[in-house]
Amino acid sequence: MPESVAPPEVRLTDNDVQAIDKLQDLYSRLRQELGRVIVGQEETIERLSICLFARGHALLMGVPGLAKTLLVSKLAETMSLRFSRIQFTPDLMPMDITGTDILQDSEHGGREFQFVKGPVFANMVLADEINRAPPKTQAAMLEAMQEHKVTAVGKTFPLDEPFLVLATQNPVEQEGTYPLPEAQLDRFMFLIELDYPSEAEEVMIARTTTGDALPGLEHLVHAEDIIAHQDLVRRVPVPDHIYTYAARLVRQTRPGGSTAPDWLKPLVAWGAGPRAVQYLILGAKSRAALMGSYMVRLEDVQEVAAPVLTHRVITTFAAQAENIGAKEIVHRLIEETEAEE
Repeated sequence: MPESVAPPEVRLTDNDVQAIDKLQDLYSRLRQELGRVIVGQEETIERLSICLFARGHALLMGVPGLAKTLLVSKLAETMSLRFSRIQFTPDLMPMDITGTDILQDSEHGGREFQFVKGPVFANMVLADEINRAPPKTQAAMLEAMQEHKVTAVGKTFPLDEPFLVLATQNPVEQEGTYPLPEAQLDRFMFLIELDYPSEAEEVMIARTTTGDALPGLEHLVHAEDIIAHQDLVRRVPVPDHIYTYAARLVRQTRPGGSTAPDWLKPLVAWGAGPRAVQYLILGAKSRAALMGSYMVRLEDVQEVAAPVLTHRVITTFAAQAENIGAKEIVHRLIEETEAEE
């Protein structure tokens, strides 16, 4: 049998080091600029930025009124990206998202079909209350997320890069909804949970939103620069023990595996799949670059572990009866796996 060859050690060039410094500075200015219209939500802004530069999509969970739409639209504004918002409803059809052929007059006097692009043809798409649309429409959206292309009327149309989908779910009203199956949830890199603001933040929200119109934000970067930063994130080095840590953390979520702790087995029905390991590494790379680090650290993986794993851990009825959620299980796993390092 041929001998295995160890992968070459990845090293950043001097240009890459300078590019990471520029990305850190961009991220600092981005937070400052968004802070002009968004009160609080620092963790949400960080996780959205991680997804963007890691080429991942995010599912935002929160009650109405937490400025999800405003945050996403302003994030697109600062990055000079085309923004589109799709309000998902039970009667929404796939062609309402992707677009369709329309019969129009041609330049030569006849009539011909022309494809009219739908709202998914944007750089940053907000899929508002995605669980309100029927499965066929959800599938059309998820194809665009996975393949970065759209199939409509028998033709395939590529989507412009960068392409980021931010979907929202309302945890309060569940009547008349079509919850995303686990296989579709797995397509989202992060689950970002938004909580109520603090009292001081709520007072500030009242001050800033009940006066003059919100200010326009500075365009800090353009699409081609974002693509270059996304390529840079992929080149951030990862030590071997970080790969091992990420794989072990994910494998411990699987109750049928030999590495799962005994306390977890009665609480979890299904654990995370291999895509979770990929997203742990990509998320850690993106966070490291945004923080100005030239190599992925253990803390980078630990910071992205909860948003990567929470929606991939399916709890049992016993866990639900004891009011134990996937979030608590994931946090305990992170603490115990950290102690083993």
